[in-house]
Amino acid sequence: MPVPPSSPSIEDEVTLARYPFLPQASAWIRSLAHRHAIDLDELLEGSWMDKARQRARLRLVDTVQSKEGVQVAGGDIHTEEGRLVEAFSFYYARLVVCASEDERLVARWAQAEAARAEQLLILDEANLEVLANTYLSEIRRSQKVAATTVVGAPGMTLRQQRQGASDVWQIGLSDFIEICPKITGHRWRLPNADVSEGWVTLHNERTYASSAKVARLLRERIKASIEADALEKMADINTDLAVRLAEPVGMVRNLMASKASEAIALVGADEQDWPPCMQRIVADLSAGVNVNHFGRLFLASMASTLALPQESCVNFFRGAPDFSEATTSYQVQHVYQHGYTPSGCGKLKINHNCPVLPGDNRTCDQPWMDHPLKYIRATQRWKRLTQPSPAAEPSASPTAPDSTAEDTPGNDNDRA
Repeated sequence: MPVPPSSPSIEDEVTLARYPFLPQASAWIRSLAHRHAIDLDELLEGSWMDKARQRARLRLVDTVQSKEGVQVAGGDIHTEEGRLVEAFSFYYARLVVCASEDERLVARWAQAEAARAEQLLILDEANLEVLANTYLSEIRRSQKVAATTVVGAPGMTLRQQRQGASDVWQIGLSDFIEICPKITGHRWRLPNADVSEGWVTLHNERTYASSAKVARLLRERIKASIEADALEKMADINTDLAVRLAEPVGMVRNLMASKASEAIALVGADEQDWPPCMQRIVADLSAGVNVNHFGRLFLASMASTLALPQESCVNFFRGAPDFSEATTSYQVQHVYQHGYTPSGCGKLKINHNCPVLPGDNRTCDQPWMDHPLKYIRATQRWKRLTQPSPAAEPSASPTAPDSTAEDTPGNDNDRA
């Protein structure tokens, strides 16, 4: 991604504690560790770092359970102790996430920390520019009175509200093109953008200040940076460190499993019959993974075909990093009204939405298995054949005895 080759200097310790993921924060945190004799043993088990570990656990719980990401409120970073707690809680949480060896958890944690940063940056006008220049290759602003700006608009600082004016930011076209496909909404599509001489102007809107739009763009870059850094450090977790972190890792894994089970069980009926592709997409969304558009359309069309309530289908998407109640409800209603047919296995594989490898699932390995609806019919038939009495239990990986015309879906064409 086009990021600046060097980062602007940040000397303010409060800012570094507020955003401990910044590349500029690494040297400062190392100096803190040296000044207070904080080594790995102290961070993992020492009494001096007990508050940092408690704060880290809260960060991890928010990662899994909070829709808004890690809560903004932490220690008092205007004190030395508060800065220590905030900085090292981030480091400890990253150690736990890396020790989990779960890339979905890494992605969800990075998303939660980035969402927290966005909330802070909307209010932190003083540091918005320095963070923008850290993560964006081309960004500039000019003082303008925007006709669409309304006093009291969300995302505006008190100074902006009083003046009825706000800085209008511009971002380089290459940054905009790279970042915006990850964000939903018409304003983030290039045909709707105000582009001039390689710059995209982020105009103020009635309910969306230009500075808040910059914070939203920064969230994507911050997430990518945190995630890449954690995945790189995952290789440094040795067996001894993994054992010492087993308890917090187990805690967050259990939270993740509980969240996934909660999402899958939303409709409460026959979810065990769902094909692996559908279960995986539901679990990924619950874990905060940014499932691609094709996967989301497939899930909605499957829910429609299976006659699941629209509300249940909307609930599947609540864990998505860009979830919007209004947008999701509208899109799900559109899929239900137009009767989209779920895509077949071939298209799911091409679009990276099939989680099954050869040998993973007996039913998926069958030569006639080319559509998720066949999987459901085969599973249900197998259950009827193998459950003549209440004492019988279904096979964990069902295989239909044969292939008949009953298995063939009516249509395998996507309707756009």
